[in-house]
Amino acid sequence: MTLARPAASAATPRSFRLRIPAHLGNTLGLLAGVGAGLAARLLAGRDAPWLGYLTTEVTGPIGNLFLRLLFLLSLPLLFAAIMSGIGAIGSLASLRRMGLRIATYIVGAAMLAVLLGLAAVNLARPGDGIDPIVARSLLAAAEGNGSIVGPGALPTIGLSGVVRLIPGNALAAAMRGNTMGVALLAILLGIGLLLVRTESTARLRSASEGLFDVGSRLFDIMARAMPFALACLMFNLAISFDWRLLPHLGAYVGVVVAALLLYTSVVLSSAVWILGGMSPIAFFGAVREAALVAFCTSSSQATLPTTLRSAEQWLRLPAAPARIMLAIGASTNQNGTAIYQSVTVVFLAQIMGVQLEPVQQLAVFAVCVLGGIGTAGVPAGSLPVVAMILAMLDIAPAAIGIVIGIDRLLDMCRTVLNVLSDLAIAVVISRES
Repeated sequence: MTLARPAASAATPRSFRLRIPAHLGNTLGLLAGVGAGLAARLLAGRDAPWLGYLTTEVTGPIGNLFLRLLFLLSLPLLFAAIMSGIGAIGSLASLRRMGLRIATYIVGAAMLAVLLGLAAVNLARPGDGIDPIVARSLLAAAEGNGSIVGPGALPTIGLSGVVRLIPGNALAAAMRGNTMGVALLAILLGIGLLLVRTESTARLRSASEGLFDVGSRLFDIMARAMPFALACLMFNLAISFDWRLLPHLGAYVGVVVAALLLYTSVVLSSAVWILGGMSPIAFFGAVREAALVAFCTSSSQATLPTTLRSAEQWLRLPAAPARIMLAIGASTNQNGTAIYQSVTVVFLAQIMGVQLEPVQQLAVFAVCVLGGIGTAGVPAGSLPVVAMILAMLDIAPAAIGIVIGIDRLLDMCRTVLNVLSDLAIAVVISRES
C-alpha cells in the first residue's frame, strides 16, 4: 500500500527566498561600500599594504569587471534600440517630426542648464577672495595633473569636429567605443528600414528587436550582482578619494551641487509635469534605480541598460520613442555636464583673478552648450572641454588640475542629472508621439 504524499500547504511553502527590491539592494550596496571604505581608511590608514592589495586585487577588479560588462552591453543595446525604434515608427514624416522635437528639447535643455550654471557661479562667486599666493601654489600643484588635457586631448569644434564624429569604418567605431558613430549607423539603417519594405527588411527589423531583447535579458541577469559591484566601486572611491580637498573647494562643490539640484527639482519636475503629464513624484520614484547606477558608474553610457529598463518597465513608456531618445541622449543630452563645465570655467577664472567680460561669458555659454551636447558619456569626459575653454580665455589649461581631485565626486553627481534629463525628455516625447 502506497501512502499519498500530503499536498504542501499554501501557508507553508516548500522554500523561502528573501527578495529585496532592486533599488533597495543597490542602495544597501552603495552604503555598505562607502561605510566599509571609510571605516577601513580610518582604522588602517590610506597607505596600509593590505588595504592596497584589497583595492588592487579584489574590489578594484570586481568593480571594473562590472563596468566593462556594462560598456560591452551598452553599444549593442544602443544600436538595437535606435534601429528597432526607428523601424517601428512607421514613416519618414513621423521620424522627421520626432527628430525635430528631440533636437529642440536637447538644445533647449542644454541652454537652460548653462544659463543656470553661469547664473549660480556669478552670483555665488566661490573663487573670489582666495589669496594670490594660494592661487599660484594651487596652479603649480595642478601642473602635475595637466597630462589629462594635453594638446592631443583637446576636442575640435566646427565642421572639422562634425566630420570627426562620422566614422570611416563602423567596426572600428564600435571597437573604439565611439557611441556617436554607432548611433549614426543605427539611425541610417533605421531610415533604410522605413524606405525599403520587403520580407528581408522585416526580418532585419525583427533581428534588431531580438538583439535588444537578448541584451535586456543579459542585463537583467547581470543586475543580480549589481549591489556587490556597486559596493566594490564605492569602497575603492572611499579609500582613494582625497577628502582633504572638500574644505578647500567646498564653496565650489556647493555651487555645482546646488545648481544640479535646482535644475532637477525645478526644470525637470516642471517638464515632466507640464509637458509630460506625469507627477514628478511618480517620475522620480520610477527612475531611482537608474539614478543610483548613474551615481556609482559616472557614465551615461554604462547606465544605458538600466535607463532603458526604467523607461519600459517602470515608467511604462512606448518602446519606439523612448528607445530612440534614451539611446541618442546617452551621448548628446548631458545637462549635468553643461552645468559643471560652465561653473568650473568661471570658478577657475575667478581663482586666477580673471574677470570675464560679457562677450567672454557669451563665448563660454556657446561652447558649454555645444559641450553639453557633444561630450562623451564616460567618466571624466567633460575635462577636455573645460581645458579647451580655459585656453580660449587665455587661462592656463593646467588650471583644471585644481579641481581634478574633486572631479570624481562631481562626475557622479552630474551623471545623475544627465540620465534623469534623458528620461524626462523621453516622457515628454512619448506623450507627444
